[in-house]
Amino acid sequence: MASLDFTPVHEDDEVYSITGKALKLTTAENIKPYIDDLLKLKKVTKIDFSGNTIGIEASKSLADAISHHSSIYENVIEVNFADLYTSRLVDEVVESLKYLLSTSGGLLKCSKLEILNLSDNALGLRTIDILEKFIANAIQLKHLILSNNGMGPFAGERIGKALYTLAQNKKKQNKPMLETFICGRNRLENGSAVYLALGLKSHGDGLRCVKLYQNGIRPRGIATLLKYGLKYNSKLEILDLQDNTFTSTASLILAETLPVWKHSLRELNVNDCLLKTPGCDAVLKVFSQVEFVNLAKLKLQYNEMAHETLVNELIPALKNKKLPSLNLLELNGNRLLEDSDDLDELANVFGGEIDDLDDLEELDSEDEDEEDADEDNEEELEDIDTNELEKALDENEISKLTEALEDVHI
Repeated sequence: MASLDFTPVHEDDEVYSITGKALKLTTAENIKPYIDDLLKLKKVTKIDFSGNTIGIEASKSLADAISHHSSIYENVIEVNFADLYTSRLVDEVVESLKYLLSTSGGLLKCSKLEILNLSDNALGLRTIDILEKFIANAIQLKHLILSNNGMGPFAGERIGKALYTLAQNKKKQNKPMLETFICGRNRLENGSAVYLALGLKSHGDGLRCVKLYQNGIRPRGIATLLKYGLKYNSKLEILDLQDNTFTSTASLILAETLPVWKHSLRELNVNDCLLKTPGCDAVLKVFSQVEFVNLAKLKLQYNEMAHETLVNELIPALKNKKLPSLNLLELNGNRLLEDSDDLDELANVFGGEIDDLDDLEELDSEDEDEEDADEDNEEELEDIDTNELEKALDENEISKLTEALEDVHI
């Protein structure tokens, strides 16, 4: 998987960065000195304006510079616009993005743009039309980072639809599929899961890295993402679902899906996901039975894993060389017995880095277990006719194209 930190590969490649300077670039005059410096470069391969704050007029000037100078639009590979709107009003953010993500210029004109980071910007629902159109048409993109953008489930659904359309447009232009999709801390919840699943599925074995951490997605949503989306990404290398909620419902679907990635998976992060004891048992049983040749990092903190699962599944998996590349193991916050011989055996047979087990959990009461069982029953996976949904998405795109043509007068 390509690094998200762009490294120049040619001597004449040039990076322009004013990251973290906390500049307030409101007017065209404010931003002019920085654009002048940018335009002095002959082959701009990376632009980094992160950690500053930009207004409407300044955004127009920057978009014009990108759109009208071949030193930028013919060469730029990575753009970092993270944390770009501190103290800006919602209307300013909307108007700014209209320029920067315009369908007639701005970043869409950059024919080699592969990496875009828009994290830590309060985009929310007001900007979703702009963002959706941009993503759907950014056929050159390989790595898209959208974390902490205040989206919510409806915006997440629209992003999923845009990812689906992007894949169709990439196929038409014979472009490589998206490799990285990072969308953490956005409260995507269950409401976004169906169309996010279809969007991820559409990029097939091109997708290498998916991070959807801290999104408040509950068991039905996680199960939907796995069954109808991620299981089709057969070359997935990194999966980060930290701090969502699995319970046994989604954990069993994860266990069913894991063998799809036995040759590709390098990192699995399900810390703070409440897999619960049966879920941990099912997932670790897969690792004890199937060899994952490249899995280097396994993160399982705070999941109610039982000590018996450690003994019956994890230690045998390590002993039997089912995880030959594993070098990082996180198990803190589970139901493991402190100072036990089994933990010593784990350390001896593993040999890699194990997190400090300083917060082991005591067993819940029977009442709490009954509440968890009720919670599982409420979150069972529903059958979804994905063929019909995909057909509807395709027909919707054709309808939009027809409407656009009707507006054109020759």
